[in-house]
Amino acid sequence: MLAAIGDPMRREIFERLTEGPIAVGELAKTLPISRPAVSQHLAVLKQAGLVFERQQATRRLYQVDPQGFAELRAYLDVFWDQSLASFRASFPDADIHMGDADERT
Repeated sequence: MLAAIGDPMRREIFERLTEGPIAVGELAKTLPISRPAVSQHLAVLKQAGLVFERQQATRRLYQVDPQGFAELRAYLDVFWDQSLASFRASFPDADIHMGDADERT
């Protein structure tokens, strides 16, 4: 999953998909890469479980897969929680000092 969003263009595509479903052609018009390249990036995101496609008439619309996105977020939240815990352990008086600074201004 992380490898899929490790590419800057795939991250940009993924971010655009968070705005709602979109067809490959419409997406390609807004990006500096070809339509086949957009399709390849979408295939990687789909394989990672971050997006899915659905047929609408003659078009395929791509959108963020809420389950895949939730799994990615849960994975990253573990690191966020660990980082905060580590910060608190390293600076146990940080809240006190921050409060004191606010009181002085």
